[in-house]
Amino acid sequence: MDRRHFFQSSALVSTGALVGCVTPGVAQQQVKTPFAVPQVHVPIVGSDEQFPVRRIYCIGRNYAAHAREMGSDPTREPPFFFQKPTDAIQYVAAGTTPQHAYPPLTKNYHYEAELVAVLNKGGRDIPVEKALELVYGYTLGLDMTRRDLQRAMGDEKKPWEIGKSFDQSAPIGAIHKVAQTGHFTQGAIWLKVNGQIKQNANLNQMIWSVAEQISKLSQAFELFPGDIIYSGTPENVGPVVRGDVIEMHIDGLPNLSVKIV
Repeated sequence: MDRRHFFQSSALVSTGALVGCVTPGVAQQQVKTPFAVPQVHVPIVGSDEQFPVRRIYCIGRNYAAHAREMGSDPTREPPFFFQKPTDAIQYVAAGTTPQHAYPPLTKNYHYEAELVAVLNKGGRDIPVEKALELVYGYTLGLDMTRRDLQRAMGDEKKPWEIGKSFDQSAPIGAIHKVAQTGHFTQGAIWLKVNGQIKQNANLNQMIWSVAEQISKLSQAFELFPGDIIYSGTPENVGPVVRGDVIEMHIDGLPNLSVKIV
C-alpha cells in the first residue's frame, strides 16, 4: 500500500476504535474545518481495529556500543528523547517489501532497527514498576536517518529534526497485542542489507528498558493513549543506497522489509 493511499484510507477509521483512545479533557463534538487532515493508524494483528497514532517518541543512544560509535560515553549519559511527526510513518505489511523513497538533501542515509512499544493508557510520573501497564502492544520499526544532516546540525549546535523527522522516516510493522506476545525484554534483534548482517544484538542490551523509558518520558510529558515509543537501536548503523533491500528481525515478530528506491 502506498503512503498516500494508506493515509487516505486511515482517515476513514473511527478514532474510537481503540478503547481509551480519546484524549482526556477534550470534549467530543463535531468540528467544522476548511479541509480534511488524514489521521494516521497502524493495523492491529488479529483484529479489524487500527491503532491511532498520537505522538512518536524515540530514545537516542540506548545500546552502549551504539552510543560509543556515535561518540558518547553511555556510563554517564542520562536518557534523551526526540520526536517524529505521525505522518513520518510508512506502514509495512508482513511478507511484503514495499518501496521506500531515498529522501532529498542527503548523501548519507542510515538505517536503525528498533523495537516499538505502543500505549493505550497514559499519565504523568509513572513509576517504573507500573509502566508496562500502559503498553498495548509491540511491533518493529526503522528509525531512518539523514546522518549527514543530523551531524551537521549537531556540529552547529542546532536542532537536528531535519536529520530525523522527515517523510517516511518511520517504517513500521503491524501491532501485536501484549496478550499475544508478552513483553519484550530479551531476544535477538538484527538487520540485514541485501542479505548481509549489519546489526546484530539482543534486546536485553538496552541501557534503559521499555518500562524505564516510559517512566522517564512521563516525567517530561503527559503520556496519552496512541503514543508510540521507538526504543533505540544497536550498534553498526550504516548507509543504504537506491536498490538496497533492508530486512529487520526481532524474535517473536514477523520480519520487516523495504527496498530503497
